[in-house]
Amino acid sequence: MRHFLSILSTPADELLTILRLSISLRDHGRTVWSGGGEGGRGGNPLLAGKVLACLFEKPSLRTRVSFEQAMRKLGGDAMTLNQAEIGLGSRESVEDVSRVLAGMVDAIMARVSSHETLERMAAVSPVPVINGLSDLAHPAQALADLLTLTDEFSPARPEDLRDRQVVFVGDGNNVARSLAVACAKVGAKFTLCAPEGHQFAARWVRGAAEKLQAEGLTFAPAIETDPGTAVANADAVYCDTFVSMGQESERAARLKALAAYQVNERLMSVAPPSAIVMHCLPAHRGEEITGEVMDGPRSRVIRQAHNRMYAQMGLLSHLLAP
Repeated sequence: MRHFLSILSTPADELLTILRLSISLRDHGRTVWSGGGEGGRGGNPLLAGKVLACLFEKPSLRTRVSFEQAMRKLGGDAMTLNQAEIGLGSRESVEDVSRVLAGMVDAIMARVSSHETLERMAAVSPVPVINGLSDLAHPAQALADLLTLTDEFSPARPEDLRDRQVVFVGDGNNVARSLAVACAKVGAKFTLCAPEGHQFAARWVRGAAEKLQAEGLTFAPAIETDPGTAVANADAVYCDTFVSMGQESERAARLKALAAYQVNERLMSVAPPSAIVMHCLPAHRGEEITGEVMDGPRSRVIRQAHNRMYAQMGLLSHLLAP
């Protein structure tokens, strides 16, 4: 794996390798050090001398902190550049920015408005380009999601998530797309519960199914319009904002269309007692989720956020470790 642009382009075996590495780094620290001593300790930090450039066209909390901290915990370094500083695609071409950075750093993480920007960067970069979020996909989040599901249902064994039921309630956005593919890669069942107009595009589903078929996998996410029916057998109920960055002009229409898809106590009373609640954050309490659910005993939201750093540690180690 040269770049990490989507879960779809990441082979299932590599995805499992990254997850196992994330768990090892978090729970044991066995591979933080590259040689000597019990558990690998006593040598050099795993990513000593490595530098990650973090580019942001969009604001960020979890993505920025998780990638910066992941690099530092592994002995490397990270620098952050925002759009005002680099003018990606305006002050300077995407390709020129990518080529210049590739000669100075060991990897580039970019959080962008258009997925095409990442593809253009990767096409000319000899160092790994990592998707920190795009309009199409959020694979870094999906890694943390799988890590959180593994913690809950199959500790230390992500391959044992097979047939677990993950239900995404709300807009079929970039987070939902990445999670749907991630579930298919590990054999979990995925349902998108959304009204018409907010479901996955048929063209995208067909394209994803063709790519997964090449790996010998099936991609057939279930689609449901009734939230109660969708969560009746759920192991995990997942939600995200109804209005993503860049969709502010659609706010009123989106809130109206998705009002019935709020994850609240009434909806969770229909789900199995063992079902957990997930949210990628930031949350808009009172819109897609209530405070009672988000702060309640079923919520794994904060653990999920913390797992971003460990998932990034696994990813960066996989891409950059000697």
